[in-house]
Parts: sequence; structure tokens; C-alpha cells
Amino acid sequence: MGEDVGVRTFSREDRARYRDKVRRCLDVFAEMLRESRFDVDRPMTGVEIELNLVDEASNPAMRNADVLAAISDASFQTELGQFNVEINVPPRRLTGTGTADFEEYVRASLNAAEVKARAIGAHMVMIGILPTLRPEHLTAETLSANPRYKLLNEQIFAARGEDLPIAISGVERLAVTADTITPEAACTSTQFHLQVSPAQFADYWNAAQAVAGIQVAVGANSPLFFGRELWRETRIPLFQQATDTRSEEIKAQGVRPRVWFGERWITSVFDLFEENVRYFPALLPVCDPEDPAQALAAGEVPNLAELRLHNGTVYRWNRPVYDVSRGRPHLRVENRVLPAGPTVLDTIANGAFYFGLVRALAESDRPLWSQMSFSAAEENFTSCARHGIDAQVFWPGLGYLPVTELVLRRLLPVAHHGLDRWGLDPAERDRLLGIIEQRCLTGRNGATWQVETLHRLESADHLDRPEALREVVRHYVDLMHSNRPVHEWPIP
Repeated sequence: MGEDVGVRTFSREDRARYRDKVRRCLDVFAEMLRESRFDVDRPMTGVEIELNLVDEASNPAMRNADVLAAISDASFQTELGQFNVEINVPPRRLTGTGTADFEEYVRASLNAAEVKARAIGAHMVMIGILPTLRPEHLTAETLSANPRYKLLNEQIFAARGEDLPIAISGVERLAVTADTITPEAACTSTQFHLQVSPAQFADYWNAAQAVAGIQVAVGANSPLFFGRELWRETRIPLFQQATDTRSEEIKAQGVRPRVWFGERWITSVFDLFEENVRYFPALLPVCDPEDPAQALAAGEVPNLAELRLHNGTVYRWNRPVYDVSRGRPHLRVENRVLPAGPTVLDTIANGAFYFGLVRALAESDRPLWSQMSFSAAEENFTSCARHGIDAQVFWPGLGYLPVTELVLRRLLPVAHHGLDRWGLDPAERDRLLGIIEQRCLTGRNGATWQVETLHRLESADHLDRPEALREVVRHYVDLMHSNRPVHEWPIP
């Protein structure tokens, strides 16, 4: 959710000052790009995973402050809802056994955290949307204590001027109204970070956009919300609607949403930051005392605090990131399309598929985005969120075909080549891409397992929907801890 911000109100002068400052940051950023002042020597990758907390009855546990105190590990941080926490995994290179190192670290950290959380009556769940969430779990009282969340909630609703309608039509239909942004807390995701040079950024971002729908189809894990079976990756439309600052009239004028796929292929990372400044008013107009132009002129690395804060309130599915580490600035693509879970192994397999695909596509002699319209990539994204692993997608040279066929015929070999380019150990490459292959061959991912389990519990065991959802979560947690890939999970 970005940097911490204290409790405060904003004046018109604050907003005018912030607009001027963020534009000055943008000018300095452009100068830094021209002067090639970025760390590009040893590109790193990173992972963040958002988690749900549940109690012994598989219902949301509003205990993140207690759980974080018990864990006492700086890798774990608060998130929007009191039933959310997040783990930030230290970045590393993919070379050699990089993916296995990621897996080992995440498993060890989550297992240790689970032991401490269990001691106070809470359990951690990696899942896109917790099936047992109900409207009473998503209120102003369930926001986390960090003042930033309360302030962000106030600013979004001040911009809207009215309550949020949430309407999703999938297998079943949902239509509710929210008076806070807490429905966003239902959306728990995995974020993959990839450090890239300014010269390569556009190619990597374009590649990530082109395969975003494919990622969602193969990794879908959010089919249930408020007791309804909706899209296979319901997290996508829910997140889009839960943070929408636009009233119906503003939507009708064509104003862009803050949760945004984008509208064009880019030629530079500057395009994305410039669009953010040009199209989106500030939600949190907090000014930092640093003068970025003076800092740059003095040979220092500017923090560009306003540009970074503003960027953190524009929720692109593939977000550009400017950051400073050990005194050197760098750029990252933050891939935000995937849900959390089902297992650590599934998560790392999703990462290997993504990192391999974008490396190969970004270095291709004939860029994919020169053969494919941006609107086709967006249509794939929406179709894959709705239908998951059963989606049909468009691909250059192949036309429309099942996403599983596309992955098996075309994209797994591409990812294989990309992981070789990263220098990943061949045994690791084959182990992880084999998991993606088996998902496509069996047609089973987290979303299909949840839905099939729910249907069986309702039809064979004659459980009502609330009790069946609790049983889905109970079985899910047991299988999650086994670390067996989801395509091997039995239907209980």
C-alpha cells in the first residue's frame, strides 16, 4: 500500500504544492533517465505475498496486530484489513538455484510464523479471496490500525462523494454497496518484482502486459466472495471496483480508473510515470522536504518521494517502481496480477513461468506487441479472469484457442528458453515448469479445486453454503501446508 502517512487533513494549498512538486520530481526523473544513473549490473528478483488470518472455525481472524507482535519478524508487515498480513521476501538473483532458495525461505518463514500465530488462535492462509468472508467482516472497524489506511479510505470516498457499488456477474451474481474501501482487503495477491534497466524497461513491461491474462488463467485462485461463485479470479473485478474514485457520471466521461490495465504499449518507463501524473489527481498530497533538483545537482540520489507516493496510489496490474537501495537508484516491474497461493511451491512455479516468459519475450527479435493490439491483451486479461483455466484467448499467428493449448504448445517452450537465459538450474526449470504443464493437462488450479470441493460438499454431504465454505477453507489449509502442487489435490 506504499509509504506510511500520519493522520492529517489536506488543504487546497497542500494539493497545489503537491502537484507542483510531483511534476518537478518527474522532470528530475527524466534527467536521471537521460544520464543513465541507474543500477543495472546485477538484476534482482523479489516476491511479496499477502496472507489471510483465520480462526479455528475458518472464519476471518481480526488479529493482525497480535499476530505481527507474536511473529516479531520485520519481513512480515500489516496490510489493509485486520485479517491481512504480508511477507516481503528478500530479493535475490534467479541464477543457479534462485527459485529453490526463494521457496526454502518462504516455507521456513511461513512455517515459523504459523507456529507463533497458532499460539494465539490464528492461522495463515495463502488464497486469493477467503471464501468465508461476509459483509460484516469488511467495515470501517476492521481496517488495520495504520493511519494511512484510514486516510486513504477518507480520500477515496471524498473523491467519489458517494458509496461504492460492487456488482459482479459470474456463475452467480453479487450486488452490494460498501461505505469503506475494506472490500479491497479481500483481495490478497502475490507480487513478483523484476529489476530492469531503463533501456529494457519498456520491453519487459510490454511483455508482462501481453502475458498478464495467461498468468491469471493458469494461476486463478479467487472464485468465491460473500458466499457467491463469481469469476474464477474474482479478485480482479473486486479490486477494480473497491478502489474506484469515479462516480457514475465521471465514468461516463471516460475518466480512467485508478486500477488500470493501461491503454497502450510503451516506449519508455517515463511514459507510465508521466501518465500517472497527467491523468490522476493526488489521493495523499504529502510533500517531502527534499528538493529533488538540488539533490541531483549535488551528486546525490533523489528519493522522488512525491512521485513514488503518487505511483503507489495508481494501481496498475504491472506497476513501474522507482526505488533507491544502498545509495543507488533502480527500476522494477511489479507484477500484481496473481492471487496468493495455493501453496508456496505453486507460487514459485507461477514466478518461474512469469520470469521465464518475460525474459524471452523482451529479448525476442520480433516483439510480440508489434503483432498484437493492446486491446487484445486487455481482452485476454478480462476473459482469463472470468473463465480461468477454461478461457479462450487470442494469440498472434494462432488466432483464438484454449489458454491451456496456448501454454502447452507455445508458451512453455518460451518460458523454458527464458529461464535458461536467466541461468536457472535445468532441474529447477523442469521441476517448476512441469507444475504449470500439469495444471494445464489436468485443468486444475486453485479456483477449480475450490469450486469442485464446494459443489461436492453441497451435493454429497448436503451442507448449506456457509458450512460448506468453512469446510472448503479447512481442507484448503491442510493441503496448503502439505506443499503438494494444487493439480495433485484430491477433492475431499
